[in-house]
Amino acid sequence: MTTDDENRPVRRRITLTGISSRAWEHPADRGALTALRELRGFDDVVKAFFGMWNERGFRLQFLAGAIRVDHRQYPRVYQRFTEAAATLDVVELPELYVSQDPIINGSAIGLDKPFIVVTTGAVEKLDDDELRAMLGHEIGHVRSGHAVYKTILMILTRWAASLSWLPVGAIALRAIITAMLEWWRKAELSADRAGLLAGQDPAASLRLLMKLAGGGDLSQIDTAAFLEQAAEYESGGDLRDSIHKIGMTLGSTHPVPVARASELRKWVDSGAYAEILGGDYPRRDSDGDASVADDVKAAANSYRETFSNSQDPLVGLLRKLGDGAGDLAGSAVRGARGWMGDASRRGRRDGEEG
Repeated sequence: MTTDDENRPVRRRITLTGISSRAWEHPADRGALTALRELRGFDDVVKAFFGMWNERGFRLQFLAGAIRVDHRQYPRVYQRFTEAAATLDVVELPELYVSQDPIINGSAIGLDKPFIVVTTGAVEKLDDDELRAMLGHEIGHVRSGHAVYKTILMILTRWAASLSWLPVGAIALRAIITAMLEWWRKAELSADRAGLLAGQDPAASLRLLMKLAGGGDLSQIDTAAFLEQAAEYESGGDLRDSIHKIGMTLGSTHPVPVARASELRKWVDSGAYAEILGGDYPRRDSDGDASVADDVKAAANSYRETFSNSQDPLVGLLRKLGDGAGDLAGSAVRGARGWMGDASRRGRRDGEEG
């Protein structure tokens, strides 16, 4: 086994040759993306419609006020970036910038030629393996086409704010934004999987989420305790907590870090991650064969499975109400059949007696 400059063992990563973004996309995310991709010319219409938004001007803001990463500027970041891209078999690297911000964050931005921005907080507080996972996360966004739709959502959100004086327009936009936010949260789960595949180090991906939750110092943070938090968040409390969680999530672009950690661990435990590393994954050259019906069905099954397995008190109550309604309906049907049978028998007896 080889070592790095600090004599730490270097994990050998498998190059996922020709891997399609469908390999890491969450079913709910993939269902929406496949449907959009099937609309011929949709991206062209979107880009034309939002042509008034100057993407070049937005890029120039980072060109002027951030650091563009290459082998001369932030070489450590550039090395992790190329490693993540190579593992995901991405030949053409998007532009990468480092922006001044103490918060650990990253984003993929743009319509025509998306670029990636990470913060100085990420550069300073993440070790190499965590940084590789984060950069793989953003590459995953670009490869899945998320940057286009996320940028649209950003623009729509600004429009909603400027149209707040127009009730009908604001309501229509907010309905679209709410639906897109739900998609975006699932897209983040997809990108988490891409980040794991890029780094191929589950512990590093988990540490990244822990640092997103609690800052850069993990010397006093325990992984098992963090996962216990995730379990408590998902199942603890009562109906009041469920209502609070809905309020926290509804307007958010990202699932909370503990939920992301839990979802990523579930994906690993399902065996899907190991299958991909073993070479069992969809290839880019078969993207044209993707079925909208299959992906939409998978998305529906994903939501159904989440509802069935959720430990959230409110979801549990809704399941009980659903079962109760089913039992009530069944009892009503059985009662009606019994009544109809009794009436029929009485009718026959009445006929015989008359």
